Amino acid sequence: MQRTTLMKTHIVLAAFILPVALMYFVSGALYTWGVKGGYENTDYELTLTEPLQTEQAILHDFVVAQLTERDIAVPSGHSKIKKGGTSYKFEWTGSALDVVLSPTFDPLKAKLTVKKTSAYRQLVQLHKAKGGTPFKVYAVVLVVSLLLLLLSGVMMAWQLPKYRPLLFTSLGAGVVVFAAMVMLS
Repeated sequence: MQRTTLMKTHIVLAAFILPVALMYFVSGALYTWGVKGGYENTDYELTLTEPLQTEQAILHDFVVAQLTERDIAVPSGHSKIKKGGTSYKFEWTGSALDVVLSPTFDPLKAKLTVKKTSAYRQLVQLHKAKGGTPFKVYAVVLVVSLLLLLLSGVMMAWQLPKYRPLLFTSLGAGVVVFAAMVMLS
């Protein structure tokens, strides 16, 4: 591949993915240190005509009805039943909104918690793949672009003999440091 073509590809990919790459870099680095963002919680006490079922599909439909009744959008991610000991709760996470449905001691009452994410927490949620399909596809575009950037950088260095020793030294150091960090973790 011509060096000019490699350079143009490198520039276009780098500029195109810079915004989303910065989001992943910043949210990942801060999350590593415990900075996760926050939520604004709203609790609703629900009066039931019969006790909550423990089937995910039934709880999912019930939560959708409750959110629709309150004119609240459904979360963009997936739902699950989280069990702990003899209790359980229905969780549905997304990028902008999390929902938790919990039974109470009274079998005819339940608690619905709607958790709206802060702007930064929404980025963390996207980083954690809690967004919808369009953002997940965008994340794959980022990964492929980063791989192409790395490969084109290596190819450009390979084409210039004076940079080959630096290329091999850097590649070797990268492999050694990666292996050491895996072993130390």
